[in-house]
Amino acid sequence: MRLVFAGTPEFARAALQRLCEAGHEVCLVLTQRDRPAGRGMKLLASPVKAFALAHGLPVAQPRGLRLDGRFAEDAAQARQALQEAGAHAMVVAAYGLILPRWVLDMMRVPPGGLGCLNIHASLLPRWRGAAPIHRAIEAGDSESGVTIMQMDEGLDTGDMLLVGRCPIRHTGPGADTTDSLHARLAGLGADLVVRALALAGQGRLPAIPQPTEGVTYAHKVDRAQANLRWGSEAALLERQVRAFDPAPGAWTMLGADVLKVWRAAVVAREVPAGTPAGTVLAVGPGGIDVACGAGCLCILELQKPGGRRLAVADFLRGFALQPGMHFETAAAT
Repeated sequence: MRLVFAGTPEFARAALQRLCEAGHEVCLVLTQRDRPAGRGMKLLASPVKAFALAHGLPVAQPRGLRLDGRFAEDAAQARQALQEAGAHAMVVAAYGLILPRWVLDMMRVPPGGLGCLNIHASLLPRWRGAAPIHRAIEAGDSESGVTIMQMDEGLDTGDMLLVGRCPIRHTGPGADTTDSLHARLAGLGADLVVRALALAGQGRLPAIPQPTEGVTYAHKVDRAQANLRWGSEAALLERQVRAFDPAPGAWTMLGADVLKVWRAAVVAREVPAGTPAGTVLAVGPGGIDVACGAGCLCILELQKPGGRRLAVADFLRGFALQPGMHFETAAAT
């Protein structure tokens, strides 16, 4: 099948690779523009662009797709490229730009008319929006998954075409972070979209409207939201540590120091009545016990500014920490 692919991060790259391996002809790749990254802030191509260039696929990087918007010239050039592509469908995965009506309409017309198929990393209608993997872990959901969705003008509101489920591990040494769950869902999404296109080619891909109940929104995670609020329950804080790994990284303040918290566990330790949340209760090579609004959180892995992620035993060799000190939540700005 002749396809346009629109996507940017690693999640999307996995799908693009699988489509190519399945024999689909990707005639155009849309991805976001190169971004500065690393200490040198050099422009870095997205994972999707890097794969496309390595495999000789044509790439377009419009800054916007609205024909009446700020980047109207880019949008007009993208429209021409899509017209010339003559694709049967567009596959979209974490592209990062909203597809306006003209794109949706163009992809519904012959030669294929399959429209725009989105690979969304949640079990819709739960967790529509930008950060479904983060929010599913943070909320303590027992499972996540991927929905192949027929795109419309709403925010992840289109009909469901195919669904795959994936359990979320919340306990033990293999407890999921956003990084680990992302990797499993990327593979699942890649498999599902190939299967969806095969079924569509056979005329056996029914569209099912999303339920009107159970709708939630996965708002984008920013650095301020990753600031641990010690007045919360220990169980929530532990899930947030995993949800914000690898980015933006859960963090807290100790005096003037900003410390990243990369691994933690809820422990059954009695917190004396009246102990302020954030108080360090015990310090040892096995962990740092911290009083929370409800319960106790044991920090297992930290990172100081300019340093590496370290297990507590290694961290304490270069950082003085004693019971009675206080981790603080940064003031809102």
